[in-house]
Formats: sequence, C-alpha cells, structure tokens
Amino acid sequence: MGDMTEIRNIVILTGAGISAESGIDTFRSAGGLWEQHRVEDVATPEAFARDPDLVYRFYDMRRASIQEKLPNPAHFALAELDAAWRGNLLIVTQNVDDLHTRAGARRVLHMHGEHLKAWCTSCDVRSHWRGPLIDRPPCPICQSRSLRPDVVWFGEMPYRMGEIYGALREADLFVSIGTSGAVYPAAGFVQNARELGIRTLELNLEESQGSRWFHESRLGPASEVVPAWVAEVLGGG
Repeated sequence: MGDMTEIRNIVILTGAGISAESGIDTFRSAGGLWEQHRVEDVATPEAFARDPDLVYRFYDMRRASIQEKLPNPAHFALAELDAAWRGNLLIVTQNVDDLHTRAGARRVLHMHGEHLKAWCTSCDVRSHWRGPLIDRPPCPICQSRSLRPDVVWFGEMPYRMGEIYGALREADLFVSIGTSGAVYPAAGFVQNARELGIRTLELNLEESQGSRWFHESRLGPASEVVPAWVAEVLGGG
C-alpha cells in the first residue's frame, strides 16, 4: 500500500465477499432462485405488494439464519482497525447482516438496511427485530401492523447516501472489500474516489468489474487479505 503516513481519513466499502466465509450466502447463490422465484422477484416493493407472505417468509428465513453465523477474521480485523485508527473511518457495508457490529466495529453504516431491524411504514420508526414478521406483529412504537423488513429492495434508494459521499470527499483512502463492482450506486464509489484524487485499494477474492478503477488490487479470501492489510496499516507499513 506504500506510505500510510499521509493517510488520515479512510472509507471502507464491504460487500457479500466479506461475509461469505461466515457461511452467509451471496445474494445470487443457488442460481438466484428461492422457492422457484427469482431472488429479484422477492426483493422488490412490487413483490411485497403482490405476495407479502412470500416476502415475509424469505426475510424471516434470512433473519433466523444470520443469527446463527459468526464473524470471521476479516470482520475482526476491521473492528481492530476501527478501534485503533485515530483519523476518520467509515465502514460502509452493502451487507444486511450484523457481523461487523458483532465483531466490535462501531463506525458502521448499513446502506442497504439491516436484517435485524423492522421498519414501520406507519410511524416510520425502525426497531431492532430478531423474530419473524409473517404473523404481522404490532409495531413496538405505534402498535400498527405495518412492519416490513428494513432492507433496501431493488428500485429503492440506499440509505444515508449524503453521509457516504460526504465521507468520500474527506477521505485519503478508499478501500473496497468483497464486492462485485456490479451494483450501483456502490459500484460508482471508486470512480468518485478517483475523480477526487483519493488513493484506492481493492481486496477481493477475484478481480471485479470495477478492478480497473483501483490503484491496487489484492486478491484472495477476505479472511486472509483483510487481516494482512490491517496489520500492515496498524504496523505503519
């Protein structure tokens, strides 16, 4: 990575590849089918309006599954970096699991929402949620039965984009970990970073669709390449 002495503010983007080694399926695994439906067809507002039980079942299953998974060395390494880094640091994750937080990271922004939250479309409050939603439980705040998964679906705007772009403008280094480089707007972050003159680094299992935008790509399993990079950063390498 070269000289880190000039790096103070870091933005890190994480995707499915950082959680794959924890046993969390990437979004399009198993051919992208679930109960004979394309995954894209259970992750849209239109699907929820058309067949809410199908959508609730899908997300209830995912919510139960991630609670059985554990953070891996890549999550723990970023948590270590978060605890030690004296400059600004923002971990922007496209993942809807809670493994960054369970590993101990604090400066985490979930741009696609969180499995372990439910969003009440009546009072617009997001509540921590671990159980199923298919039985239409009441909102803990307003008691209406208007809860839905707090997950950004296809066609919906990712969360807190203004904060992300603001952090990018102040960053000296942008790091992308375990992302395909195919899903916008996240896929465009590296282009924004390059336009701003920010150093860019990719840590990924294989070259991504956006690899050509990065100054440097390091390829390998996240559980190996992320801890190695963090050790280099914190060691002053």
